[in-house]
Parts: sequence; C-alpha cells; structure tokens
Amino acid sequence: MVFFKWALTFQGALASNRKRGGSKRCNPHFNHKNKTLHSNSLVFQRFKKLRFSSMDQSPEKASSSLNDTVSRLPRHPDSKLHVPKEVQAPVKHLKFGLSIPNPNPNHDFLSKKLSNAKKEAFGSFKYINKDKEVVTVEEDDEDSGSWLMADALDKLSLNHSDNGSKAYNKLLKSAERRTNKLKDSGPQVKVVTHELFVPLTKDELAEVSHAFSAENKKKILVSHENSSIDIRGEVLQCLKPGSWLNDEVINLYLELLKERENREPKKFLKCHFFNTFFYKKLVSSEGGCNYKAVKRWTSQRKLGYCLFDCDKIFVPIHKDIHWCLAVINKKDRKFQYLDSLRGRDGKVLNTLANYFVEEVRDKSRQDIDISSWEREHVEDLPAQKNGFDCGMFMLKYIDFYSRGLSLSFGQEHMRYFRSRTAKEILRLRAD
Repeated sequence: MVFFKWALTFQGALASNRKRGGSKRCNPHFNHKNKTLHSNSLVFQRFKKLRFSSMDQSPEKASSSLNDTVSRLPRHPDSKLHVPKEVQAPVKHLKFGLSIPNPNPNHDFLSKKLSNAKKEAFGSFKYINKDKEVVTVEEDDEDSGSWLMADALDKLSLNHSDNGSKAYNKLLKSAERRTNKLKDSGPQVKVVTHELFVPLTKDELAEVSHAFSAENKKKILVSHENSSIDIRGEVLQCLKPGSWLNDEVINLYLELLKERENREPKKFLKCHFFNTFFYKKLVSSEGGCNYKAVKRWTSQRKLGYCLFDCDKIFVPIHKDIHWCLAVINKKDRKFQYLDSLRGRDGKVLNTLANYFVEEVRDKSRQDIDISSWEREHVEDLPAQKNGFDCGMFMLKYIDFYSRGLSLSFGQEHMRYFRSRTAKEILRLRAD
C-alpha cells in the first residue's frame, strides 16, 4: 500500500515536469532557443556567471563574446593629454649674435627685450619728415654696391698698393660728395679733411691683425693710466666687422678724444665726453633726472675745467642692444639726439635739459634760461644698414662733431673706421 502511494506521487511529479517543458536531460525534444521570462530579466543577467573559456569556443567567438561583455561595462572618461611646460632651452644663434625669437615672447626675457627694441627703433620711422630731401651717396655703376662695402674696404685696410689707393680715393670722393650736398642744403658746413680717411700702413695693419689673433685673447694689450681701463684681446675684438661695441672700448676711445683736444686745443672744439655709465646713473627709477647721483662727477677739481665752459657735451645712450648719442650743444644752443636708425626720444632731451640747469645752478650759483634752446632730433645724418654698427656710428658722430665738421661719412666707411679705431686704441692716441 505504501509502495503504491509512492509510485503515484512519482508519476504526478513527472507529469508536472512535462507540462513545464521538461529539461535537456529528461526531454529529448527540448528547444534551446526557448527561454523563460526570468532569463531575460535584469536580475538574472546580473547574477549570471560570465564564461570566457577558450576551450569551448573558437578564437573568433571568444573575441566576439569578450567585446560584447566589455561593451556592457561602465566606461571611464577618456584620459586627457598632458600639456608639457615650456622649457627655456638654448636656441640657435644667427650671424650677428641675435637669437631666433621664442614663439611666445612673454615667456622669453631676451626675446621680449629684442622685440621691444626693434619696435622702438623701426617704429620711429613714422616721425621722419618725408618732405625733406634725404642725402644719399651715389657711386659709379661699375664699382657700387657690395663691392664698395667689402672688397674696396678690405683693400683699403690691407695695403698701400695701387688698388688700395683707388679704394681710398673712392671713399674720399664719397665723403666729399656728401659734404657738397650738405653745403647746398645749408650754411656753415665745413669741408671734410683728408686726414679722416688716411689708409692704414702695412705695419699698422699687421699690429691690428696680431691684436685680433686668438693667442692674444686673454692678454692685456693696453692699459690707460688716467682712466684705469685695461683692454684685453677679447675685448678689443668687438672692433672686428660684425661685432657690437662694448663699454670698455667706447670709454677708452672717448678718453683719447679728450687727450687729442688737450694736445691741439685750437684744432678741436672744447668738449666734454661723458662715459657710457653717466646716463644710467642720471636717470632715476621713475625715469626722471636724479642730479644728486651724478653731482660729484663734474667738479672743477676733478675735471680741471668748468663744464659750463664747454662748446659741446657728449652723452652716450645705451638702449638694451642699441647705441645712440645725445649732445648738450651750448655753442648752437641746442639739445640734440642722434640715432643711426633715425629714432626719436624726447625723454632723453628733457632729462639732459633738466640736468644742465641743475649743473649750472650747483657749480656757478646761477640760473640759466634754456626756454629758447632747440630740442633737435637730427634727421640729416648717416644711417646704418645692418644690425651691428650702431656703436661705431655713435663714435664717429662724436669724432666729427668734436672737430666742428659735418657728418660726411656713411655705411661704406664703417669697416675702415673699425680698423682705424683699433689702431688708435693700441697706440693710445686718437688722430
């Protein structure tokens, strides 16, 4: 009886399973495509075990299955590229010592300085009065252009041969033609003298060449006792073509110009030559005139003469990478500014005007009226055509003005003037 009840219970359970669709083991007609409702639910998928068995699947199917699974996983935000910081690294240098500007000059101090200087220099062209005639030096067709600036000057600096004499005459005629044009444009222009363009002798050229050699780079070639300036070979090399002039060479040359005046006072104007550090000391941090800083520079005991008695007072101006000149011209009652790039700077003239008033008041106990003095930006002057001769132009402005001469030279004379200046410094005598 018990066995019969158990059999009936088993049959009922089996029948119930058949009604529900059976299983793979018990029902041979089980359809694998039929899925129960709960198999598609999110709850079931969450607890469903992922299988990545390469033994049961082909590589293609395994890869497809893996991709499908990964696509259902939450995605993280894409990583952002790291922006590298700008590095101040060495840059390539160009021919004349300039460097290639940084694309972003705000992060490069030197490039910013260079950019500002160039803007200031070339921006000044808008102030040039175009109604006035620009005096130019014309050359013969067969000998003009680069030959005059290179070959002729090389020959002039190398020997006294026939070719050297021709080059010398060429340069002299060039200066005389400019002088004649200046005479036609206004009175009181002195004719240029031949002694300003005398070619160097073979011995002088050999002396300059030897001073520029590498073996003399660290040697002291010249010692000027009165100014305590020593010139080493590496310092003198700034007078080689293509180089910027430095403070030592400029200051020593100005000392030699004063000594030249003392030797021949009747031949030259009475002048005072401030060194390259004067103007920096004079200008205060606010840009005004700080007379107290330079008050003791010009005592009569120190100079041996009264500054107010000078016809012209020369003040070198250094603007980062460019040399200019300012002149207190008492003889002509002017404050003058000379820039070989035709720049203008009214602040310099105002500063020197205030300085001169303070200087006269302090040294002579008198007040000078400068209201009628002209403040001139000299426009009719020789202009440079490269990026390195500004210092040489400034020295020759001083040289010619101290003689009372017009500025009868040009860019084509610069190479010769460099060799001549080196010779005069080596011999501690300006001609």
